[in-house]
Amino acid sequence: MKKKSSLTRSILIGLAVALVIIVYAYGFQVTKVNFEETRSEKRLEQLTRIIRALAHPEIIEYDQEEVFVEVPIYLPCPEGDIDYPEPDTSGPYLVLDPYCENAGEFIVVRGENFMPGNRGPINFIPPSGASLTMGSFEVDADGKFEERVQLPKRQPLEDAQIVRAIARQNVGAPYFTSVAGATFDKIIETIFLALLATTFGTIIAIPMSFMAARNLMSDVKSPLMSVSLMILGWLIGMALGFLATRYVRLLNDLLADNTLMMIGGLVLSVFVALLAIRWAVSTEEEEEGPGLGLRAARIMAMVIAALGFILATYLLADLLYLLGDYLTGKLGPFDFIGYFIEQTGAALNIVTPLLAALAGGAVFGGMLSQFGLVLSGLLSEGAAKVVNFLLAAITGAILLAIFGALVEWLYQIGNPVETFIIPAAIGFLLGGLLSLRVGPKDLLPIGSIIYTIMRTLLNAVRAIEPLIYVIIFVVWVGIGPFAGALALALHTIAALAKLYSEQVESISSGPLEAVTATGATRIQTIVYAVVPQIIPPYISFTMYRWDINVRMSTIIGFAGGGGIGFLLQQNIRLLDYRAAAVQMLAIAIVVASMDYISSALRKRFV
Repeated sequence: MKKKSSLTRSILIGLAVALVIIVYAYGFQVTKVNFEETRSEKRLEQLTRIIRALAHPEIIEYDQEEVFVEVPIYLPCPEGDIDYPEPDTSGPYLVLDPYCENAGEFIVVRGENFMPGNRGPINFIPPSGASLTMGSFEVDADGKFEERVQLPKRQPLEDAQIVRAIARQNVGAPYFTSVAGATFDKIIETIFLALLATTFGTIIAIPMSFMAARNLMSDVKSPLMSVSLMILGWLIGMALGFLATRYVRLLNDLLADNTLMMIGGLVLSVFVALLAIRWAVSTEEEEEGPGLGLRAARIMAMVIAALGFILATYLLADLLYLLGDYLTGKLGPFDFIGYFIEQTGAALNIVTPLLAALAGGAVFGGMLSQFGLVLSGLLSEGAAKVVNFLLAAITGAILLAIFGALVEWLYQIGNPVETFIIPAAIGFLLGGLLSLRVGPKDLLPIGSIIYTIMRTLLNAVRAIEPLIYVIIFVVWVGIGPFAGALALALHTIAALAKLYSEQVESISSGPLEAVTATGATRIQTIVYAVVPQIIPPYISFTMYRWDINVRMSTIIGFAGGGGIGFLLQQNIRLLDYRAAAVQMLAIAIVVASMDYISSALRKRFV
């Protein structure tokens, strides 16, 4: 039996080895591995030229003085003797071996009496005056050089033509080349491009990471009635928030013609909003069971506060835009501050409708969700089942109708029956079937559903490289670093949210259970039990992501994303490898420096 077992094991090992060989053999075929190409003289010559160019980055240069030394040559050799002039040995001169030769043949060019260290090209000058480079030289310590060059293939002429050596010598102090200056500007642009992408990506990734953490979301459960009302509340609240910004914007436009009115409106709107909030909160604390009228007044006060803050945001945005526009051109080297203020105002104008919609959705969604919890507990099972059916069917119909509208916008089908009515009917049917399958008092794992959706979204966004995103953003905002920053920010959101969420999932459960046992809300649990444990790794991940974004900005520059990659792409396409070497060196220095700095910061704060 032992012999048979050993034989079986040997056969299995042999089959496994054969399978591995077959896999790698097919891999060689698919990837077209060809080691014979590595021995090609032409390719080796090109590789050597590129490596030598990369080893001589064009960082500094000198002013140069040039000395032209010429000697006649005949192509081909004329009949009879050649009356060849004697060279002037009092200065640098050339000697050819031979002085005449057929086109395309090789000759030896010797230089004498040159300055040691001089270098330059050896050119062939035909009667037309065009300069054809045949080779280059470098003078030794004795003032001599010797180079074997090939004559160009030219039509034969009776008259002598010219071989010219141009001796170049550095004079004066060295200074940075224009390539080095452009590289410095672009590497600074790259650093701040990556900084902005990391900053905005981090701000959005942090709240998303909590929704993508299984240990925080797995225990979030609600009855179907509460879930349906929450979804409807979010949709209603987002729509109302967006509409509110449109009407408030009309009031803002009336004040926009006068700066004093804008300032007065800003102060008044903030004052009214704070006063309304203070009144609403104070009346809530006065008594446990306020009447219906007081509740309505409190809600109205909160609505007024929300409208006041929206108006204040719009007025602040317009004031910032005016202030930035006024300061631009008046601050000299600090003009960027005026530009920053102006763009901050423009950004506020853009994000205010989005923030208002999200705030409205959160308020209405939370209110209706709580109402659903209370209503589900009050109704009998039969009544709850009927209400669940109606709410789930209506919610499903609305969600699939919105999905159909998105499909219509993307594909422009032009048939409302297919893109609106049929999806709404299917949604109604699915929602109704879900309510019949789920018990009227059963709790749905809404947290796990949100977790799955968030994880799927993050994986999808992270799977696409920033190089693809930048192509889209270039169309939207134009070629330049802004498109690169947007592309990196989008990828950073997905990457950091995943890393952050995994860190949240690995925290100690003790503090989480202790805070939850006190009856704390979910936000209080996150603030007091989760955040203290994740601050150090969050800082570490964020700094590491900045490092990654600096390196990735090199690649997105190839697609028009700005930064040093854009300059590197241009020089590689022009085969200017000495200039490309400067950009590669700058990238290496910055990445190494950031690695050292981030290591020091992690040691200090993490």
